[in-house]
Amino acid sequence: YAPWCPACQQIEATWESFAKESERLGITVGKVDVTQEPGLSGRFFVTTLPTIYHANDGVFRRYRGSRTLEDLQGYILERKWEAVEPVAGWKSPSSIMMHGMAGLFHFSGWIRQIHNYLTGTLGVHVWTSYSIFILATLLIGLLLGL
Repeated sequence: YAPWCPACQQIEATWESFAKESERLGITVGKVDVTQEPGLSGRFFVTTLPTIYHANDGVFRRYRGSRTLEDLQGYILERKWEAVEPVAGWKSPSSIMMHGMAGLFHFSGWIRQIHNYLTGTLGVHVWTSYSIFILATLLIGLLLGL
């Protein structure tokens, strides 16, 4: 989820109720703020918000059903998750490919922090910051090419 997401705000009360029922259902319910954890966003290949996953014994399944409390509980109690195709091996959050994707998301967050530091703290003009990143990208490309 993300705090600014209207769909996430809409499901929040239902999700909290689902979390309160988690002990009775024999599961653990959590939520991750993708603005604070960009690596997990990359690892789980989150393209829409909110995104719900069911994980059991290292097997991940994306939940695409209704977002009502009854349907979420039914998904667990009636074991409907068994009929859902697991996330493909290469797209699994534990795969090497998704570890790399998480690294790219962390790297982009790091670049954003540097940009914010240059423009906010040091007062560098936005286009100057962009120019610095363009030059750095060209230099890295030249060095890798050598």
